Amino acid sequence: VQLQASGGGLVQPGGSLRLSCAASGSIVSLNAMGWYRRFPGKQRELVATITSGGSTNYADSVKGRFTISRGNAENTVYLQMNSLKPDDTAVYYCNARQAFYYTDRVDEYDYWGQGTEVTVFS
Repeated sequence: VQLQASGGGLVQPGGSLRLSCAASGSIVSLNAMGWYRRFPGKQRELVATITSGGSTNYADSVKGRFTISRGNAENTVYLQMNSLKPDDTAVYYCNARQAFYYTDRVDEYDYWGQGTEVTVFS
């Protein structure tokens, strides 16, 4: 499974950006897609996720400002980022999770995009 992310860039505080991600390859069914970000010198952290059923989850720091959605095209996800702050400056990664269910176990696989930089500067 390959993930192609796009939409990062430079923006002033208060501005908006929209990230896009498309998954392709050997996909049976993606259980969830989402966005994570990594600040310099820190581990990757969750930004937002959305399940195949449409349930969403957001980091507290982005609630009310960011919106995750699934695209009309299959296996696409978007992250609309509004009211951006300098603290949102990071590399953003698209994630997709695929699960295979067996009688005695569930195998989950996480796939990652290449990362797209978001820089909020004044």
